[in-house]
Amino acid sequence: MSEILLQAKQISKHFGGVTALDKVDLTIKKGEIHCLMGENGCGKSTLIKIISGFYRPDGGSITFEGKEYERLSIAESIGLGIQVIYQDMSIFPNLTVAENIAINNELYNHRKLVNWKSVKSIAKEALDHIGIELPLQAVVGELSVADKQLIAIARAILNNSKLIIMDEPTSALTRKEVDKLFKVIRQLQKEGISTLFVSHKLDEVFEIADQFTVFRNGKLVVADSAKNINDEQFVYYMTGRKLEEAAFTPEKIDHDRAILKVENLGLTNGFEKISFEIHPGEILGITGLLGSGRTELAKTLFGLYSATEGHIYIDGTEVRIKTPMDAIRHKIAYVPEDRLTEGLFLTQSIENNMIVSNIDRLRTEKKMVDYEKGHQDSLSWVKNLGIKLNELSDGIQTLSGGNQQKVVLGKWLETEPRVLILNGPTVGVDIAAKFDIHAYLRTLAEKMNLAILLISDDISEVLNNCNRILIIKNGRIVSEHVNTELDPHKLQELVTGGKEETA
Repeated sequence: MSEILLQAKQISKHFGGVTALDKVDLTIKKGEIHCLMGENGCGKSTLIKIISGFYRPDGGSITFEGKEYERLSIAESIGLGIQVIYQDMSIFPNLTVAENIAINNELYNHRKLVNWKSVKSIAKEALDHIGIELPLQAVVGELSVADKQLIAIARAILNNSKLIIMDEPTSALTRKEVDKLFKVIRQLQKEGISTLFVSHKLDEVFEIADQFTVFRNGKLVVADSAKNINDEQFVYYMTGRKLEEAAFTPEKIDHDRAILKVENLGLTNGFEKISFEIHPGEILGITGLLGSGRTELAKTLFGLYSATEGHIYIDGTEVRIKTPMDAIRHKIAYVPEDRLTEGLFLTQSIENNMIVSNIDRLRTEKKMVDYEKGHQDSLSWVKNLGIKLNELSDGIQTLSGGNQQKVVLGKWLETEPRVLILNGPTVGVDIAAKFDIHAYLRTLAEKMNLAILLISDDISEVLNNCNRILIIKNGRIVSEHVNTELDPHKLQELVTGGKEETA
């Protein structure tokens, strides 16, 4: 039997009257790839923060390489060789790639003066280790989310790491980048380094994990080999219910009428000659690799970018969309890919976030905002979308990722759109919230006749929820398909060019 690296025993943690962890256990062996799973709010992040020394447990102990600790400090955890990549990646946007990667090494060694030659050397070595090429002098704030994630991973492998904890590391990565990451994780395993991999994506668990542990509502549900479980069992362990999602095949689509039509739409250095239409009651999917132009297209349709060529029609009438206000006026709503930076006001309450896009409609004849109506509208969306919260007055950051995404969706639905554009609508969302969001989107299409454009690189999300699918590559639509014609393997081949891409 492999030697145990870390053992968390009977760990408990309370926040006020709320029990975050209730006597949970976690065992990780040396060189093991272990997946920790559960819905948002189940206690995964709390346990990670206890292991990394950020939180003090209320009960239990942690044993690392045979030595028992009642608690670990942050410095002790790092000193033991535990590195954590959190969901927010803890990236410094104003620093360069090299500085971000090497900063922990410089701080840990208590250097008073920076050796810039050493910083660049350390950064290059870390990037080479994971097979990534990035400009060392580039300012990180100007890079993509995917590049930021890779920088965080490169930083984590330094300082003789023995355990690397990755909290949703693939949420912003393309399939090619996921493959590259998994290759790195397997290489680390050969070197005897353990990985604790937190993910909501079941296919990734089956692909990469040796062992898994599932939490639900702060309690340990099951711990076993990944070979001993299937998709259906995983879903049940995580949610406590059976979630079945059949392919979306709407029966009532008015094919004679297009709510939204784009014709030869183009954006310099973004995409070109894009043409499609969306009818009432359907969900049109667009999928492609990172950099294919999918996000630029979404932002252009919402007026965040101004198209440099082509035409946009609403109900057969050409419209000019140069700003988001133009889009809103034409009943177009947009749920962005990054809810934290583009979709929410993080310093504001849940309620303020929900009513902000609809302030004009809430104004009275005296130009005052009718906050009571806004409050009632917010309560209605909380109920309709199943948003789990304590009070509407609580800060938006008190919500889980899935509930935050429901708030973003609710705020835009409050504008009463006819066209709903969603860019990566379930990134970083747990499996139950993902199912709920998908179910509601189907209801909006079938019951309210919305025209929905769903942009995603999640193959199963696109395949199950879009009745038509467009493949975008290098800024052009290259093919169109009916969802029933495809399976996950075939769709993946179409997206990647018919071949498995290598790192």
